[in-house]
Amino acid sequence: MRTSHADGSVTRASWSLLASAMLLVALYVPEAEASGTVLSTVLVRHANTLTITVPSGSVTLGSAHPSGTISASLGTLSVVDSRNGIPPWTAAVTATDFTTRSGASTYTIAKSNVSYWSGPITAQSGTGSRVPGEPSANDKVPLAVQRTAFSGRKTAAVTQSTSWAPTLVITVPVSAVAGTYTGVISHSAA
Repeated sequence: MRTSHADGSVTRASWSLLASAMLLVALYVPEAEASGTVLSTVLVRHANTLTITVPSGSVTLGSAHPSGTISASLGTLSVVDSRNGIPPWTAAVTATDFTTRSGASTYTIAKSNVSYWSGPITAQSGTGSRVPGEPSANDKVPLAVQRTAFSGRKTAAVTQSTSWAPTLVITVPVSAVAGTYTGVISHSAA
């Protein structure tokens, strides 16, 4: 069952609880440079809730020449678990390729060139365990496949919240052409 609300949120009741949020990320590659912003946010809510939220608004990712890198925080993400019992949760992250059009051709920065590291907990409430998927920059992983951003488990029947500020690292290929490259970074919690 899916219910849309005036504030843009969506409520779903399901046996398999899944909350997801997406960041649409664009990066512009002018002559020998790359930069980007976070363009939009989607919030999904559930009955007996496990929710994930991502920042709204824009985030500048910076700039880099072809064969350079862009490293920037995506802002603070939060998982709130107010489900009954003490079930575990996992927040996952995925990416799409970043593409731009130039004339009739499409150019791509592959998602394998987009790396992610969750970093440590930035805020928390409630009891239980919380484990970052990639606690430091040395642990960054390419988003060629789905990755675990964070995981946790409540130890009491109280609400648990966990926040972190992940970093996205994009390696701009030497073959990148000037243009605005757009891709999607998705987070989900189950």
